[in-house]
Amino acid sequence: MAMRVIIEGRVQGVGYRAWAVEQARMLGLKGWVRNLLDGSVEVVIDGPIKQLMGFVAYCQDGPSAAHVRRVSTAPAADEVVPEGFEQRPSA
Repeated sequence: MAMRVIIEGRVQGVGYRAWAVEQARMLGLKGWVRNLLDGSVEVVIDGPIKQLMGFVAYCQDGPSAAHVRRVSTAPAADEVVPEGFEQRPSA
């Protein structure tokens, strides 16, 4: 089950993408993370539901320098998810 997660707040320039890569790999999830032009971070993840929900819960806090205001999720059924987890360029 692929899921799109959008994290809003002070989440760019604080190591959020590198942190997300570490968390996703620790949970055995596949997918990617990137910064968006509006200042948010976008993550597409795929894996077992328990691990997906754990990742979303971790995103509420993020790395220590982040200030997360909102985390929203939506299905990402049409998204092609790579094996492993990668950091992508900003969009």
